[in-house]
Amino acid sequence: MTATTSTQTPPASFHAPVIGWFEQHARDLPWRRPDAGAWGVMVSEFMLQQTPVNRVLPVYEQWMARWPRPADLAADAPGEAVRAWGRLGYPRRALRLHGAAQAITERHGGDVPSEHGQLLALPGIGEYTAAAVASFAYGQRHAVLDTNVRRVFARAATGIQYPPNATTAAERKLARALLPEEDERAARWAAATMELGALVCTAKNEDCARCPISGQCAWRLAGKPAHQGPPRRGQTYAGTDRQVRGRLLAVLRDAVVPVPQSALDAVWEEPVQRARALDGLVADGLVEPLANGRYRLPLT
Repeated sequence: MTATTSTQTPPASFHAPVIGWFEQHARDLPWRRPDAGAWGVMVSEFMLQQTPVNRVLPVYEQWMARWPRPADLAADAPGEAVRAWGRLGYPRRALRLHGAAQAITERHGGDVPSEHGQLLALPGIGEYTAAAVASFAYGQRHAVLDTNVRRVFARAATGIQYPPNATTAAERKLARALLPEEDERAARWAAATMELGALVCTAKNEDCARCPISGQCAWRLAGKPAHQGPPRRGQTYAGTDRQVRGRLLAVLRDAVVPVPQSALDAVWEEPVQRARALDGLVADGLVEPLANGRYRLPLT
């Protein structure tokens, strides 16, 4: 089924119940508070990509206490960003956030820009993050399509259990069609649909009894037909290069001086995979090789 509304329900009829539900049930998260500012929103968006809220919260709090403004992070070594990232996973996000902080400091006087195009021009910022920051920090009207929102739209408007593996043009068109016209209400809608997908319309064990639009949901009204598309990608970790990379980085994060090769060799038995993971970390700029077979987190 293509991503077009499959019921006669007009898009506007979703707005009031979803936003009303959000006003009552939204979690009190630090990046949603007024004092978080645009920088707090941006940091949270980087951290929340592929990482659950409960893991992000303590790292976010420590990060914002240490680097309350982009210029504070920009003035520190990129390796310190990697160190502070801890075990959030996908540590290249830390380097990208550091690069964005430098660009914000150099191009925008240390203030996160409010224009979508300027956000998109920052290093490490893609369409989703630019839209999210513009919407959540500045109250602008943008379609913010993360996994949770895509799943809510797939079910409520399109009548299918799961969205495609990759975001499609049809999904973007549907998201724009579902946006409220007023900027402030559109920004609220973006946050509300994201929260609905995170708490109620979850990937498994969805709680339709708690859903404010269950009576209009095309998927529920169709009898909840099973997913017919390509198999959904599962994430594995144990035994992968990602796991090896994580163990190597853990040694370097805990070290205050460069570490010898032997310290890295001790964390993973299989030498070929270990060398491949270390080479990948160096290529990604996450690890800096030094003379005499020593390694450290990057200083520049």
